[in-house]
Amino acid sequence: MKTLNKFLILSLFLFISGTAAIQAQTGYLQPSQALIDLVDGERTPSVSLSPNRDVMLLTDSPGFPSIEEVAQPELRLAGTRINPNTNGSSRSSYSVAFTLRNMATGNDRPVAGLPANPKISNVSWAPDGKHFVFLHTTPNAIELWVTNVEQARARKLVSGVNATYGGSFGWVRDSDALLVQMVPENRGAAPQRSLIPTGPVIEENIGRARPARTYQDLLQDSHDEALFDYYFTSQLTEVKLNGQTKKIGQPAIYRTASLSPDGRYILTNTIQRPYSYRLPASRFANKTQIIDRNGALVHHFADAPLADNVPIAFSATTEGPRSLSWRNDAPATLSWVEALDGGDPTVDVPKRDRVLMHAAPFRGEPKVLFETEYRYAGLQWSDEGFALVSEFWRDSRHRRTWKINPDANNITAELVFDLSTEDRYADPGSPEMRRSEYGTWVLNVTDNGNSLLLSGIGATPEGNRPFLSKYDMRTQTSTELWRSQAPYYETITTLLDDEGKQLITRRESVNEPPNYFIRNLETDEMRQLTHFDHPTPELRDVHKEFIQYQRADGVQLSATIYLPPGYDKDRDGMLPSLIWAYPREFRSADAAGQVADSPYRFARISHWGPHFMLTEGFVVVENATMPIVGEGDEEPNDTFVEQLVLSAQAIVDELERRGIGDPDRASIGGHSYGAFMTANLLAHSRIFRAGIARSGAYNRTLTPFGFQAEPRDFWDASDIYINMSPFMHADKIKDPILFIHGMDDNNSGTFPMQSERMYAAVAGKGGTARLVMLPAESHGYASRESLLHMLYEQSTWLNTYVKNAEPRFIRQEAAPEGD
Repeated sequence: MKTLNKFLILSLFLFISGTAAIQAQTGYLQPSQALIDLVDGERTPSVSLSPNRDVMLLTDSPGFPSIEEVAQPELRLAGTRINPNTNGSSRSSYSVAFTLRNMATGNDRPVAGLPANPKISNVSWAPDGKHFVFLHTTPNAIELWVTNVEQARARKLVSGVNATYGGSFGWVRDSDALLVQMVPENRGAAPQRSLIPTGPVIEENIGRARPARTYQDLLQDSHDEALFDYYFTSQLTEVKLNGQTKKIGQPAIYRTASLSPDGRYILTNTIQRPYSYRLPASRFANKTQIIDRNGALVHHFADAPLADNVPIAFSATTEGPRSLSWRNDAPATLSWVEALDGGDPTVDVPKRDRVLMHAAPFRGEPKVLFETEYRYAGLQWSDEGFALVSEFWRDSRHRRTWKINPDANNITAELVFDLSTEDRYADPGSPEMRRSEYGTWVLNVTDNGNSLLLSGIGATPEGNRPFLSKYDMRTQTSTELWRSQAPYYETITTLLDDEGKQLITRRESVNEPPNYFIRNLETDEMRQLTHFDHPTPELRDVHKEFIQYQRADGVQLSATIYLPPGYDKDRDGMLPSLIWAYPREFRSADAAGQVADSPYRFARISHWGPHFMLTEGFVVVENATMPIVGEGDEEPNDTFVEQLVLSAQAIVDELERRGIGDPDRASIGGHSYGAFMTANLLAHSRIFRAGIARSGAYNRTLTPFGFQAEPRDFWDASDIYINMSPFMHADKIKDPILFIHGMDDNNSGTFPMQSERMYAAVAGKGGTARLVMLPAESHGYASRESLLHMLYEQSTWLNTYVKNAEPRFIRQEAAPEGD
């Protein structure tokens, strides 16, 4: 009751008096040249392989966009942000050039014929590998372009692609055409908001629970509904590579439109009214139908209502059909799932979900394939007469996978995998896939359909060692075919044959940037495909080390530490430190202590994380684990603060024990939930001299129907919500804290108001704080100006309050709250 009264008093206060901020500068500021170089440095091309695996496509990306580009017009409708000028996303990243590399010869050919000033996105290979297409965004439209691989030349197909919602295009099986969502012809001008209100905005609920997590950018009124209809409605169109087009059906708002593997039918899911002002478009009412290539209705499958009564628990789901998709190994068979418990995980039932399928021409009753004890978690088809069905239960972190014969009269299930998703060391890996005769993805099986090829990260107590293995489903035994070896970290990009004898891998070491190789497992030979340079050569001599240590309660922790170039412990002594972290929840201490990284990963120095302080002579700690463990009947968040402080103290002590980190000059930082962590650590301990909190949420009563991994709502666990909220303890923050937030944050729960109110609370109680609100930026900051200003603020803050801070004289080891 005491904490609840405290919450009510603070909520009523709302900082009417406010706190005047001292604005010493105006405009965007720039950090040191070393940090400018970190933002402007070379960007490594991205890589993709053709379906035939004989051509590698290298895609070049430009530097970060200017604030002028980021601040283009934007509409926020039903949980989606769009640029009304282009009818596409307002927050896209683009590429600017292509290179085609012959896998056999290594010869390169730049793609010619690209548009002037290209803004390329959504690259997609044709099933036969002879072409690839991409979207090009102009100032007032989105165009679809195609590239002939043999000629290495691109050309425009159509203009007016609607890329606001759902998949904007997809290939047909024969690789000679695409199914494209287009802006309807002659749709007229956009609706204009009337200056005269048409009436109040009204919502009503009559005695029915309708919980919803905290969403942003929702529809607000009837004008927003009209805009949603205008911009999100598409005309489904078949576009052939020769330029011919054919309209299919009537304009609609498509969530999905996918061709059957044989190319005869189109599965469509379209959004229907009524809309909601509390939920995003993904939960609007929708209609599922199957039409033919001319748009004629073949089968009306289902009408789903507005999903406004789904429980907030993590294993909850909607009622009615869901997860609709085509069976990948058959010409035209639809599969889907239906909840047997009403979608409510609190209901005690023997079976949770039912998996069904229905073959063309979709007459008669559908066939039941399987019923799951847990919640359905996926279906993978093979060409060998079987499928794998997975089920998962969030509370226990338990996952099972079953083998079934979908075409048998009496379907039986064989257990293939039974594991804890938290037990990384026992993870057998994920099945490799290959192309079917229809161009779809099916399981890559060997030994006459009895074995799977599996790949995974290969977690071990010494770090991740990715692998490829053959798993015999009859004996449930694995044979290892390959594993990454020290001092490299090497992952599988793709298999070059269906037996797994040749691979393309991505290999790196601490001092060598990632590059791609062909590896022959029979001859143990390898050939390098790319030769990407070190992206930050000026920081090549940074020392990187993966470490493991324990916190006071015995939970095993790990982190990656970086030391500045030229650092000598005997000469330079203990340095100030910046620790960057993100808390995660676990159901067991053993799982929390498992290693989730590799000591051989490349020492990539990024502007986004904590590495920037290496240029200022700091020890930098990346991914310091902050596990929050809840075993048995306890939820992890029941002791969130206590465990957080234990983990923070442990890493500071470990840096001191190694003689590299000054415990009197330690700082903490994080983004999003890491910002929430930072504010909590400053409120509940004096371990750190200062903190950086970026784009966080600090008052959990503003996200009352759950947050992060918390399954309970505010009314079920009010003390947890209040005690975990650093806003409620702002008066205890005695060390400097820097808040940074994008003014247009779109992330669920992290409204910009969260940082504004938290800053006002700390400042109002006499704490040292600074609030930086970045214009036109979302949850992640995109523009060059914003990123440079972020680095200026962060480096100045830590130099002032940590590096050059006056000693405290007496070390404060997790002192009582408020000290």
